[in-house]
Amino acid sequence: MKLSKIFILAAFILCFTPGFGQKANVIERFLNQPGMEHASFACLATDISNGKTIGKYQPDLQLTPASVLKLLTTATALELLGESYRFPTTISYEGTITNGVLNGNIYIQGHGDPTLGSSHFAPESETFINQWKEAIREKGIREIKGAIIADESIFDNEGISMKWVREDLGSYYGAGSYGLSFHDNLYALYLKSGAAGTRPNIIRTEPDIDLDFHNYLKAATVKSDSSYIVGMPFSDERYLYGVVPANRTSYRLKGDIPEPALYLAQYVQKELEKDGISIQKEATCYRILYEKNAWKPGKRTEIITTYSPTLQQIVEKTNHVSHNLFADALLKTIGLRYKNPQKRVISSFEKGIEVMKSYWKSKGLDISSLRITDGSGLAPANKVTAHFLNDLLVYMAKSKHANTFIASLPQAGVEGSVRNFLKDTALSGKAFLKSGSMSGVRCYAGYVKNQGKIYSVVLLTNNYSMNSWSISRRLEQVLLGLFGQ
Repeated sequence: MKLSKIFILAAFILCFTPGFGQKANVIERFLNQPGMEHASFACLATDISNGKTIGKYQPDLQLTPASVLKLLTTATALELLGESYRFPTTISYEGTITNGVLNGNIYIQGHGDPTLGSSHFAPESETFINQWKEAIREKGIREIKGAIIADESIFDNEGISMKWVREDLGSYYGAGSYGLSFHDNLYALYLKSGAAGTRPNIIRTEPDIDLDFHNYLKAATVKSDSSYIVGMPFSDERYLYGVVPANRTSYRLKGDIPEPALYLAQYVQKELEKDGISIQKEATCYRILYEKNAWKPGKRTEIITTYSPTLQQIVEKTNHVSHNLFADALLKTIGLRYKNPQKRVISSFEKGIEVMKSYWKSKGLDISSLRITDGSGLAPANKVTAHFLNDLLVYMAKSKHANTFIASLPQAGVEGSVRNFLKDTALSGKAFLKSGSMSGVRCYAGYVKNQGKIYSVVLLTNNYSMNSWSISRRLEQVLLGLFGQ
């Protein structure tokens, strides 16, 4: 017997209780298949009602969770903020209004709402602009001698984590999280491609945004694109790499808006000018003014405050579609509870993580294994254990937010990011799972309702060498085997 086989056998002797030999064989078969030679794997499944472990393997191994990390972020948000929490956004003015003329500025003060103008809450999320315009008209304002200023200062300027990889910077799923967000912080780029080997032409962006594209794309005889939009926050330069399908009259890519707060201020200015309100100065935002040492706001008078959907709705959407921006905004909102008696808190990834760790430590969970840098799971540097995630799931199953939390997870085989996982199997519709995937990472965690009981389950796989379809089918077999299906 090879030495590696001896270690695997020893692990099963240690990790599986008597009577679960069949379940041990399920995982042994999984680990011994081609493509798993260099992989790392951890799992843990527990009967919620009595705490009994039905199967485990290396539960204390630190692995990259990808988007499964959103379970931690959304659970913490529910616990600390509550299901009915709504993000406010306030329109106010500075100065005086005389004969319809505002001698001062209009401010858009953000509190981290990631849903403003979001397609995931349309059309309700798009009504804000009409409400704002109507409120400004009701104040009698017909001319603004100052500017429209976006105040995103509630969060820091580090919209993206320093641990994200280059291919994610500029992508729609790598959009930064700021004190003000708009339109999911993304745009669509429409292209027209010709014969294979030629460079596609840029047609337009939606919404209209002024960016400088450096186009290195090529058309190819492929069915789907393998392309990247690459760029840094606050920069209007974007680089297009890779291939797109040939001979398409209209082909869409998606990228991130590099400075959402500024873009929102510009959007509001255009909308007000359409209504005949003249504005003397160009739109700007906190970051730009602060860097020029020109951020000197005076006393503001509120015009209107609008509110986001409830946290319950946001958490459901975050987990169903695996929305990175929503998750990172939730983490930074959690960070506003960071204790800083010296001055007001400007939240960040780091402050959110500190508050999150402190909360779960106070609830008796062992946080020593956590290595977290964001709330979405986009950073490969994130590390968790199956043990910690399982403890979190067990806790949330007994929380006052249990129904909301479990309902936020899509049904495997039915909907969301796991609609094709466990499809047409005995567990289809019975498993409520958050998936997580990136290069070499495939993870699932959540709950299984089986034979009148609820189980927590965590499966973490890193560094496998097979295609995504194959690893998903093999993880299906692990779950089916654990639950005797």
